[in-house]
Amino acid sequence: MRIAQVANFYGPRSGGLRTALHALGRGYVEHGDEVLLVVPGDADGELRTRHGRVMTLHSPLLVGSGGYRVITRLAAVTDALERFAPDVIEVSDRTTLASLGPWARERGIAAAFIAHERVDGVLASALPAVAHGRIDGLARAHAAWIARRFDTIVATTAYAGAELAAAGATVETVPLGVDLDRYHPRHASAATRRRHAPDDVPLVVMASRLSREKRPDLAIGAARELAARGRLVRLVIAGSGPLARPLRRAAAGLPVELLGFVSDRDAFASLLASADVAIAPGPIETFGLAALEALACGTPVVANAASALPEVVGDAGIAAAGDPGAFADAIETVLARDGRSRRLEARARAVLFPWSASVAGMRAVHARSLTGVR
Repeated sequence: MRIAQVANFYGPRSGGLRTALHALGRGYVEHGDEVLLVVPGDADGELRTRHGRVMTLHSPLLVGSGGYRVITRLAAVTDALERFAPDVIEVSDRTTLASLGPWARERGIAAAFIAHERVDGVLASALPAVAHGRIDGLARAHAAWIARRFDTIVATTAYAGAELAAAGATVETVPLGVDLDRYHPRHASAATRRRHAPDDVPLVVMASRLSREKRPDLAIGAARELAARGRLVRLVIAGSGPLARPLRRAAAGLPVELLGFVSDRDAFASLLASADVAIAPGPIETFGLAALEALACGTPVVANAASALPEVVGDAGIAAAGDPGAFADAIETVLARDGRSRRLEARARAVLFPWSASVAGMRAVHARSLTGVR
């Protein structure tokens, strides 16, 4: 197959989306597929990689996003697609690239919309409280708009696809995966752990972009609650984003360390493997790759019960209500479990999500779509 992946909100620090696109692309290439990835950047460019040919289009920064860019030159995208002549297009965007669905349909090209987020969650985190009464209606309208434009809708969890399914779309669920070799319990390091916490103090890690929808303030609130209870823990937050400065102020005087973005992947894996608990407080996460990476490292996860994470984490962690007290309770419950058992359970859960299964699932979806197109 010739597979074109097109995405917005992709960058050097764009986390889960970037990881997913690269892992899927690499899997496609290993199966003999030709892959083109079209993404925004600070300059036009083209690069050959292990996950296919990457075309970067100079795109404007989205104000207040912490560095994300959005493709506005749609003609440059369609020109690139015309030259590549794909069998299938994967569109990972609800904004400027959504018109690629009708464009592909007119040309007999199979196009799949990949649901990486939910509109209701994005609106709830972005709009002032006075506008929250309009969110359900806006989300339904947008979901129906997307469903009309794409014959194939793919979601990574049932939670991610729920609002599209409610709009009448047939949604295929293909979970994301994890690199089970890079993220492995053997990467646990006493030196890494001691760099962040004394031996007798539990190490809690949050790996996330520092933005409003990720709720890093909830992680700091849980650390404050545990400190008030006299429960010694050390919270380390790995990530960058627009809330970095106010979070540093909020964490002053607490056992909290903000590392910023950790670019060294080996160091990041060692941090996850050396922690006692990982937390994922974001209420609108539609999959949670960082949480799955923690599980693969043998580290149990406390996740926001409102998100898709309970689907991913299963019994290898705890789903908590979205308030500091509930998160503090859940962290204490996890820490009270036998250390070896909780690590074995976490790893066993992650083994269910290899990237090979994600690639096979997506290729099967595309094969069915191509049969329909033909």
